Formats: sequence, structure tokens, C-alpha cells
Amino acid sequence: MGRFWHSFADMSAIQERGELVLDRGEGVHVWDEDGRRYLDATAGLWYCNVGYGRGEIADAAAAQLRRLSAYSTFGDVSNRPAIELAERVADLSPDPDSRVFFTSGGSDSIDTAAKMARRYWQLLGQTDRTMFITRESAYHGMHVAGTSLAGIAANAAGYGPFVGDVARVPWDSPDALRDAIDAATPERVAAFFCEPVIGAGGVFAPPEGYLERVRSICRDAGVLFVADEVITGFGRTGDWFASNRWELGPDLITCWNGTAGLWRHGYTYSGHATVAAAAMANLDILEREALPKRALELESDLADALTPLAAHPMVEEVRAGTGVLAAVQLSAQAIVEDSTLPARAVRACREAGVMTRSLATGGLQVSPALVIGRAELKELGDGIRAALDSLT
Repeated sequence: MGRFWHSFADMSAIQERGELVLDRGEGVHVWDEDGRRYLDATAGLWYCNVGYGRGEIADAAAAQLRRLSAYSTFGDVSNRPAIELAERVADLSPDPDSRVFFTSGGSDSIDTAAKMARRYWQLLGQTDRTMFITRESAYHGMHVAGTSLAGIAANAAGYGPFVGDVARVPWDSPDALRDAIDAATPERVAAFFCEPVIGAGGVFAPPEGYLERVRSICRDAGVLFVADEVITGFGRTGDWFASNRWELGPDLITCWNGTAGLWRHGYTYSGHATVAAAAMANLDILEREALPKRALELESDLADALTPLAAHPMVEEVRAGTGVLAAVQLSAQAIVEDSTLPARAVRACREAGVMTRSLATGGLQVSPALVIGRAELKELGDGIRAALDSLT
């Protein structure tokens, strides 16, 4: 057993069974060190929208590494790739006048947004506005703020309180949000954090009219609306941002801002020159191949490939039909009878040539790269079915 400590892992189980060591990727497939191929149903962890093996991204990163690998962007220091990337992301966002603050990942972004929301109200002299409202089943990363905002109980258990003043409401009830704001009084609520489509909590698309209503409630109460688009951004829901698709007009999309004056916050790798250069190449691919539009077309194709699985005795339901996001929900009763079922289902999928993982609900995550084709969708559906058959 090596010394690498895995994320979200039972290390004793890994020590017993060993690791799956991946070696390379191309398109929607990855290979392990033994040469076995797997269809990657998760796009890494929701993020590999353009697929693996994109040489132009590697070339862009290599060229920037040779020129200037990185430098802190604290104070007035910048670099050309970061400047150009910020302009491009702002142009793609719902508000072209937005400002872009770069972080090192989704959890960083949530911590930044939480600090930003509180700082905004402090600057306006409304110092009592410190409360955050989030939703049950929500996942907002695993830093201190994200753990406190979690609507997935297991992710927050065992640490004690981190950030106070957090209220949770049912994920599908606008009325519950309004009641929570009224109960606290609007003068105390800083922000409402909302994933347009709940991801790690189980892949739950918003009920008809939900996003429009909660956005209106926040606007009427003067509460900042934070759209957590770590999963739904950059094409996965059929537009560059889910906020564009549902015309949300958020105050923050994960981490963009318009505050003035000195803000004592930042990260060592904010605006990392090499990462920014690679990101520009990634956006080139998304635009050239019209992958956000492709995601809208895949919406029904993915649902068609997975819906037949709903009839399987091991499956409770298939949640699909909003972008390239889906979950094959295992039977709740079967999970009650055998708590190891989700983990065994993930391993069975690997044996059948499909890489997936278990979500908070015990569902199997399906969020492949946006370049997946019909033949690969069939491979995906057939692989999951074979895995489920092996468990019955």
C-alpha cells in the first residue's frame, strides 16, 4: 500500500482491494495500467467536457510553461492569459459587465463567494446580514464554508460547527425559502446558494418554475442570489451557463464580483498563467465544436439510453432529461437491506467497462464528456445494465 491518501475514500478498503491506477484517456474513454478500457461516465468529476487527449490544450500549456509558467497576481501584477481568459469568461456569462476572480477549484470558489457576500453587506453598512440559506441535498464543496453550507448531512458530520448562521430549506420548495427569509427577517440574510441542477446530492433538475420563483423571492427580499455552477457551467446544461438557460441574472456565479476597494482575499494560483492558457484552448474547442448546443441535443439522447434501465429490479428511477446530467437511482429498499450495494454497483460497473461513482442518494452518476456519440451512449447503457444484472 502506497502513501497516497485518496479523497472521499475508505483507505482500509483500498488497502485490502488495491487501487485502480489510470494511465491515459482519449475521447470519452480511459485506460488503466493493465491496458483495460473504460467508458468514463463521469467526465473525471463532472468537468472534462471536451473529452480526453486534446493535443491543443497540452500544446497551449506547454508553450506557456516555456514562456512564463506562473506568477502571483496579488496587487497589480497580471499576465496576458489571465487577462484574456477573464474577458472571455465575462463575455460568456449572463452579465458581460461582470468581473472574474480566479480560484483553484470549486471549493475555493464557494468559500470566496461566501466571504464576498458578507463583505458586500458590510461595505453597505448592513452588518447584520451574515446568514446564508442553502438547500437540502446541496453540495457546495468541502472547504470550511462549503462544508457548512452542505445539504448532504454525511459531508458535514463529524467536524462540529464551522460557519454559523446557515439555514437549510427543502431543495424543491420556493415557499420554504420565502418562509426562511421571513423567519430570519430579510435584514439578516446575506445570500441564497443554489445549484441550478443539484449534482452530487443526486442529480435533481429544478421543478418547473422553481428557479424563476426563488430568483424572484431573493430579488424582492434584497438577498444575494449565488448560482453555484461548478457542475452546470461551460456547456453541460445546454448553454454556457445554466444561469443563461434559465435567465437567472445571478448576483454571483460561483465566483465573480464587482466590489471596489481593497479586498484582502486571494489564492497563490489565482490567474495561473499556464492554467489560463490551457483554459483558453479548452474554450476554443467548446466554441468551435459548438459543444453547449451539442449538450442540448444530447439531453434527450442520454435520457433515451438510460430510461430503459428504470425497469431493472435493482433500479428505483432514472433521473435524466436536463443537459448531460443523469443518475441511475438504485432501489432505496435494496440499499436499506444492504448498505454496501452502491459501492458494489460501482465496482460491478467497472467490471463491465464503465467508470462511475455513487452519489449521496445511492444513485450512479452519469455525466459523460459532451463529445459522447450514439454508439458510446449504447455502450454506457449496456455496461450499466450488465453491472446491475451481475448484482441480482
